[in-house]
Amino acid sequence: MPATKSRIKWREKEQRYMARYTAQTPDGPKRRTLYTKKGETRKDLEKRLAIAMGDAARGLYIDSKNLKVDEWLELWLSDCIKPLVEADKMAHSTFARYRGIVNKHLSPALGHRKLKDLTRPEVRRLYADKGMALPPRSVDYIHITLQMALSQAVLDDLIHRNVAEGARPRSSRQASPDKAKALSATQVRALLAATRGARNEALYAVALHTGLRQGELLGLMWKDLDMDAGSPTLAVRRALKVTDHGLDFGPPKNSASRRSVPLNRTAVAALRAHRTRQKEERLAAPEWRDARLVFPNRVGGPMDHNNLYYREYKPLLKRAGLEAEGFTFHALRHTFATALFAQGEHPKVVQSLLGHSSIIQTMDTYSHLTEGMGGDAVDGLDEVFN
Repeated sequence: MPATKSRIKWREKEQRYMARYTAQTPDGPKRRTLYTKKGETRKDLEKRLAIAMGDAARGLYIDSKNLKVDEWLELWLSDCIKPLVEADKMAHSTFARYRGIVNKHLSPALGHRKLKDLTRPEVRRLYADKGMALPPRSVDYIHITLQMALSQAVLDDLIHRNVAEGARPRSSRQASPDKAKALSATQVRALLAATRGARNEALYAVALHTGLRQGELLGLMWKDLDMDAGSPTLAVRRALKVTDHGLDFGPPKNSASRRSVPLNRTAVAALRAHRTRQKEERLAAPEWRDARLVFPNRVGGPMDHNNLYYREYKPLLKRAGLEAEGFTFHALRHTFATALFAQGEHPKVVQSLLGHSSIIQTMDTYSHLTEGMGGDAVDGLDEVFN
């Protein structure tokens, strides 16, 4: 069904070019209009017109006049975001977050509206309503997702402007500067006391004394550990990730995340005791899938992130009296970094240990902790946390 009858003309009143074409669709002829955007020339519009007409000829025509917000969000997820996951340019967990925000927040609130009719007041009202029930960070994620989806709609000439652009949620503007939430030394001791005798007691000790991400901990294999060297270390070579096909191993978050992390005596002792306990568990298990993981599930395979968080970590927080503090698993990583800064460690050392891609990321996250730098790095944590 080819597109026909295209033409471009100058709009004196608006001081821009306009292109119109008619596309033959399953519902009959439909007329579409394109305009030059800021900084574009007539040739730029000619190129976009050719692309739009080519899409229509291949049956990729979208009826922007009647397109609803929820329909566009689904198209955006499937045609713009999902290919990034398939090309390994985006983590599946990030895609899942976008999908969850669309399903839980954006589509229920705005999905019934026509995309072209969505207004700024409706977007502000959404943020205000969500701000009554959700923390500021969650409202930020809703804003970011909507802004990205509408930006793509502008690029695709489905709407003329992005009504979410610049409309930061009120909750974000009123919130204090975002600081990494870390446990105090007293809270660390309470948490570690609650882990004593637990199956994965060592996991929490290693998390607090190395700053590894959750996926890096769950992807750790015994061959990655060198505990008999004069200076014991572990190597971060992979991370356990959630994919479309379930759990799978992949590279760490970025190239800087492939790193060697020193192990202090507390971490080494916890790992040695854990290895002994794991051998006993393997011998007693009716079946054991030997993936050679340091922290596997109860049959030796990869441990599901959600099972670790909801079945183990959350109950531990409750047992330690920290349930109401809002500590995510990532807070253990922040605790590690915060303790290093408290000892006066240099930001470049902390960046290297955390596997941050740049010092800017480290400084942005921990800038409030960087006064009084210098001293030894990991060894001092033995005294801080014990």
